[in-house]
Amino acid sequence: MTQLPPVTLYGTLACHLCEAAMQILQPLIADGLRVSEVDISDSDELMQRYQLRIPVLQRQDSGAELDFPFDLAQVMDWLGDVLSEGR
Repeated sequence: MTQLPPVTLYGTLACHLCEAAMQILQPLIADGLRVSEVDISDSDELMQRYQLRIPVLQRQDSGAELDFPFDLAQVMDWLGDVLSEGR
């Protein structure tokens, strides 16, 4: 498989939707997707930007964002340009 771009998952510690998002990402993590989790409660700027949107995935290569709810197929489409290069 082609190298997947690292992503950031913005959320908070007690966010059940954030836990659900990580579960959705597990098959891609098993294939090499690197996910950095960022707790937005540590930053006023991130709280202002994301508090009503979390969980949010952000590609570290392009800055593109994907808001929850999403499923595995939607994440794969979002990463599609990278995945299609490996086919």
